[in-house]
Amino acid sequence: MGTFAANLIRMIIRVVKSFLLLTIIAFSFSSCKKDKIDSSSSARLTFSSDTIFFDTVFTTIGSVTQRLLVYNSNDSKIKVSSIHLSGGEQSFYKINIDGVSATTVTDVEIAAHDSLFIFIRVTIDPNNHNNPLVVTDSIQFITNGNLQDVKLIAWGQDAWFYKNKTLKGTILWDSLKPYVIYGYLRVDTAASLTILPGSKVYFHKNAYFAVSSEASLKVNGTLEHPVRFQGDRLDPFYRDLPGQWDGIYLERGSKQNVFDYAIIKNGSFGIFADSISPPDPFLTIDNTIIQNITGTGIYAYTSNVTSTNCVIGDCGGAAIYLDFGGNYNFRQLTIGNYWSSSVRTTSSLVIRNYTYDTTGNKISNALVQAYFGNCIIYGNEDEEIFLDSLNSALFNFRFDHGLLRTKKMGSSMNYIECMINKDPVFVDPLAFNYAIDSISPAIEKGIPMGVATDIKGVERGLTPDLGAYQYVKKQ
Repeated sequence: MGTFAANLIRMIIRVVKSFLLLTIIAFSFSSCKKDKIDSSSSARLTFSSDTIFFDTVFTTIGSVTQRLLVYNSNDSKIKVSSIHLSGGEQSFYKINIDGVSATTVTDVEIAAHDSLFIFIRVTIDPNNHNNPLVVTDSIQFITNGNLQDVKLIAWGQDAWFYKNKTLKGTILWDSLKPYVIYGYLRVDTAASLTILPGSKVYFHKNAYFAVSSEASLKVNGTLEHPVRFQGDRLDPFYRDLPGQWDGIYLERGSKQNVFDYAIIKNGSFGIFADSISPPDPFLTIDNTIIQNITGTGIYAYTSNVTSTNCVIGDCGGAAIYLDFGGNYNFRQLTIGNYWSSSVRTTSSLVIRNYTYDTTGNKISNALVQAYFGNCIIYGNEDEEIFLDSLNSALFNFRFDHGLLRTKKMGSSMNYIECMINKDPVFVDPLAFNYAIDSISPAIEKGIPMGVATDIKGVERGLTPDLGAYQYVKKQ
């Protein structure tokens, strides 16, 4: 073998040895790094989900198991100082952490880029109506002082559950079990949903209800068995807490929507009615209560709404906002707006015949009619009626025999036999009771409006009271 060849072979051997040595050193360094526990405050866990959701509709005493993966995505080992089931031994939930069944475990090490399994089981008797509707808990993780948690949610009573669901065809809901909405529920194009008396519809946080174009919603409650729409938290703290869910959207093109004897409460808004002045009533709403809303009770955009015997109370925005014209007829309406959860800057009733285009210019549309007969519009602001119009379109409104809180009164053609700034003397507005008391100036100040009974089914007679409630003398 020549000298050159021998030298080349020796050089290759040295390079290979150096590479192997560097590989061994790098591997040893990497292994040492992975074996070292990272105690920095930046070390955090990641999870397969931030919420473990038990979406089973329970039919018997049930036990459902789900799995949570807890990841250490860091380059070093970490020690989780505590994994704890918040509800402890009293929780409906049981957890198993890598084979250990306990409500709390401590000093759990997870290798770099490794994970551990937590199995979660919930055991609930859904037929026990003393249970809360929604059973919640959480698993808490403390790592280097960082607190993280994963929410646990299950249904504590037997219910129909809908999560981001679209209804198709002709649907009928009865009152045998409540309906729980998570995310959204949509009535699909050309479909219809009818809700029978006594039904209860509960919404999880930020959930909403939508009715698509060419679809319709008919809420057919009765005096004895109204249909309820509210948040799914029923414990005392949430009973009168507004803003727990989003609201009900009647989208443009939907048709012949009906609410009769409904109760809509504790949402971010009540009903959003969007239409282009259809010839038939887009929304007929009777004997319905909308209360404790962070925003607007009824927002109607160039819509067509007829209403009798409705009560709208305590809204952080307007109780009724009629925007961009339309056609409206409200009879025997009570608005009592004593909102106190934040500063309210909007009048209880807003009517305007214009809106803004995409460039910020005002565009008008005819307000064909905004009629308020035998109505009470009152609240804790000095001005509870705001009228805003452009001369380029019709602005036709009328208050016919009403009790109004306002500083402004125009033509007698627009205000017929109205009482101004007289306290209606509600029974207990702080408790959402807007019936009128025995000394109310609204008693027998109305005229027949074709609404024979009040929201409680009381006969009105020939001299009806103003508002949704007829005063009944105590025997």
